[in-house]
Amino acid sequence: MATRRGFLLSAGLLATGIGSVQAQDACEIFSKSMQAATTPEQALSRLKDGNARFVSGHTINCDLPAQVKGTAAGQAPFAAVLGCMDSRVSPELVFDQRLGDIFGIRIAGNFVNPDILGSLEYATKVVGTKLIVVLGHTDCGAVKGAIDDVKLGHLTGALAKIRPAVTEITDAQGERTSKNKKFVQRVADRNSMDAAAQLSSRSSVLAALVKGGDLVVHSAMHDITTGVVSWLS
Repeated sequence: MATRRGFLLSAGLLATGIGSVQAQDACEIFSKSMQAATTPEQALSRLKDGNARFVSGHTINCDLPAQVKGTAAGQAPFAAVLGCMDSRVSPELVFDQRLGDIFGIRIAGNFVNPDILGSLEYATKVVGTKLIVVLGHTDCGAVKGAIDDVKLGHLTGALAKIRPAVTEITDAQGERTSKNKKFVQRVADRNSMDAAAQLSSRSSVLAALVKGGDLVVHSAMHDITTGVVSWLS
């Protein structure tokens, strides 16, 4: 059942002219027809609006058992988020979305590998998702590990995927270690932007969708101290 807050949000979206799909009741299950009618720009607006609700403490509460039943027969997410595994950066919470709204792919350091590319090709080409966001975050432990060139079992190979972003920052002031917070943040920003760029450069499927206007890719940064998501590209 829709909440009063969901109704008021829908009315507000309609009044601002964001689009008919976004003006649907906030707790309504995102259907294939709604997904098809959503542009990449509208998908981005949904995430921005959701983060604003998250930060302000005005998140939408829906009937979760009803959401489970409503999504049991299928899904039609409007966006996919490639984020870090950090426990403080759950994309569903950060963007105030519900069951069936977004695909969430999470790995330490939000880097790109063949398995992630395949997952995103499925999300977009097969299921119809219109937006991919590569979401990094402040004070990222994986980024710090890559900066310090940490060696630990299989983690060594994972951090090596982030190392290119470390070497790309050539004009950093101060020490090039994880103790330099400004350097850590610059590497985190660069890593997220690099990953977003690699989605098209390493996948012909994603590149074709972007070229055809059916998909938009953005990189973003979540501030773990405020909850605010800033957009890098």
